[in-house]
Amino acid sequence: MTRPILPSQQIHPAVRERVARLHADIIAQVQAAIEAHPVVVIGMSGNPFPRKARRLLDAAGIAHHDLDFGSYLSQWRRRNALKMWTGWPTFPMVFVHGQLVGGASDLQRLLASGELALMLRQPDRA
Repeated sequence: MTRPILPSQQIHPAVRERVARLHADIIAQVQAAIEAHPVVVIGMSGNPFPRKARRLLDAAGIAHHDLDFGSYLSQWRRRNALKMWTGWPTFPMVFVHGQLVGGASDLQRLLASGELALMLRQPDRA
């Protein structure tokens, strides 16, 4: 799957570096977490859906690493970098073995179907 991304040659040279570096630290933090942990939930405080995803994982006895970035009123610009990086428009962002599997309802479907258990048994799937 590919999605359109503005080619660098269509970004003026004077701003290319700024575009490339914008909030790169938050992306690097998430990349490090998904390399180090089998299941990662990215969320924000005040949003009930990351909590729902974490509760689903807890109920299934699945260990997970959690990262939260701000709230509805803070860090929204930084979170936008994650949305642009993943292409996923909402929080939570749930990763399994480095693969974005979606949000809380997507996680619920994976749990109900048994696919999440299969994914967790196949660490090379990512």
